Amino acid sequence: MSTLARHKRRKLKSEINVVPYIDVMLVLLIIFMVTAPLLSLSVDVDLPRSNARSVDSKKDPVIVTVDAEGRYFLTLEGGKAQPIDATELSARLAAFVAQNKDVPVFVAAPGVTEYQKVMDTMVLVQAAGVPRVSLMSQPGGEGH
Repeated sequence: MSTLARHKRRKLKSEINVVPYIDVMLVLLIIFMVTAPLLSLSVDVDLPRSNARSVDSKKDPVIVTVDAEGRYFLTLEGGKAQPIDATELSARLAAFVAQNKDVPVFVAAPGVTEYQKVMDTMVLVQAAGVPRVSLMSQPGGEGH
């Protein structure tokens, strides 16, 4: 009996038997191959129809730009941005919007501008009589 005990000690294996894991992986592979085509079913959706038309503006927008220092610049219908102070901006914008009611007005600011300065500019533009103001972002540090 002592020889049998010695013989078993020498025959111990330190390897992992991976055959059962390979069998499990093959079974899972077959299951996924069978179920994958069933998962690509589509559902028909009836979307509602809309009478809305796209917004086509034939006029160039008016752009009021405020920079990081709080200076204002006014661009009228594709022209060049001109520096302007707050009171003159309000007066010129009110006169321009009174003559061109359907022209879009945008407030632009570079990303470094404080939020409060942008909001003050929007309030100034709305006080000039602009019914709807849109906000647009400008890349970079200078807005003109």
